[in-house]
Amino acid sequence: MSTKFLSLTLLAASLTLAGCASMAPTYERPVAPVAQQWPVPQVTTADAKVADIGWREFFTDPKLQTLIEQALANNRDLRVAVLNVERAQAQYGVQQADRLPTIAAGAGQTATRAPGGTITRQYTATLGISAYELDLFGRVKSLNDAALQQYLATDDARRSAQISLIAQVAGGYLTLAADQERLRLAEQTLLARQDGLRLTQRLQGAGVASTLDLRQAQIAAEQANSDLASLTAQVAQDRHALELLVGQPLTAAQWPATGTDAPVTQLAELSAGLPSDVLLARPDVQQAERTLQGANANIGAARAAFFPRISLTASAGTASNELDGLFRSGTGIWSFMPQVSLPIFDAGRNSANLKIAKVDRDIAVAQYEKAIQSAFRDVADALAARATLGQQVASQQRLVGQTQDALRLAEARFRQGLDDRLATLDAQRTLYAAEQGLINARLAQQVNRVTLYKTLGGGSNTGAAAPQSAS
Repeated sequence: MSTKFLSLTLLAASLTLAGCASMAPTYERPVAPVAQQWPVPQVTTADAKVADIGWREFFTDPKLQTLIEQALANNRDLRVAVLNVERAQAQYGVQQADRLPTIAAGAGQTATRAPGGTITRQYTATLGISAYELDLFGRVKSLNDAALQQYLATDDARRSAQISLIAQVAGGYLTLAADQERLRLAEQTLLARQDGLRLTQRLQGAGVASTLDLRQAQIAAEQANSDLASLTAQVAQDRHALELLVGQPLTAAQWPATGTDAPVTQLAELSAGLPSDVLLARPDVQQAERTLQGANANIGAARAAFFPRISLTASAGTASNELDGLFRSGTGIWSFMPQVSLPIFDAGRNSANLKIAKVDRDIAVAQYEKAIQSAFRDVADALAARATLGQQVASQQRLVGQTQDALRLAEARFRQGLDDRLATLDAQRTLYAAEQGLINARLAQQVNRVTLYKTLGGGSNTGAAAPQSAS
């Protein structure tokens, strides 16, 4: 029994190895439909690729580093992405199992009663292979390749979600810092305008200021009070948004302690490199290419459906009318049932399935090219903003200094009775707007660093290694 069963197993294994060829088309990466250089000229440097720079190295603020660590551990969206990878891995394992025969052992008893009342029994014990498909034309292999690419694409999606989460936490942290700075500015502005209102009230009582001056001072104070209330609510909302990203409540000690003037990332400029190197390193682009490769493998499975399918069912064991004689000499049994299925008429089903597989491949090509184009635009936009944000911050700083001087002059002229209160209020409003503009410019500059780090695939090569196919 064992010799015969071993022969059957070796036969199945040899046929399996003979059927390793796939009928899938040879995969060729589509040409990237983007320019070979970035629209904004870049200086070639010897810096490391952004994909090799870990987030702990790029983000230098200790509080932000802690928040990112907590987000990676507790964010529910990222947790779902990780579970999707585990699910895809299990699905790949299920598909991969079809490439090897399933061997099962069985034992049973058959009892039969004859018309005379005689009862006969037969006991069996078998070991066998059930409906194992010989993959002569690579159908099972193509399906296995498609499942592997789906697994790898899901892991790429997880890495992309992780990079996006890190950037979102950093952006939320910077936005909260900016709004807290705006809130402090609103508090200082309200105090200054309240002092101005009291001064105007005294001057009106002395007959120096008019009722119009008083009303204008009151309007300015109320505007500052309204801004203070609005920014108080905005800061609370920023904190709630950051807590949602981190995935757990945060304490007051975890909020930003400084404003937008304190950098939270490394100050060295990130090297953009060549588009062909940068874009293909991004996980979202890799995910699109994995999907394309999976669609390409499905074409092989659809082509193999036109050819015969051979399946084997075999078993070997022992049978006896008595339980204690089940394994005695001379009780061996075996069976071998190969089956061949050849499609003759299927009303065009296989042809339609092949067309679907080809159209799915063409769709995947278009989606891959769109992913390349979207990634190129993301990087180009970030580079274009980086080229001017430094000038904006410097210009805004000069504007703040100039408006501060203008306000001092206006207040001096008002106290001397040379100008009315309107000139002072205009100078206050101009300074308030200039200081807000400086906060916005600094925030935009810091967010741009984070965005550029994300769009260049920052940290994508520093995480866990990508899963590999089984040998």
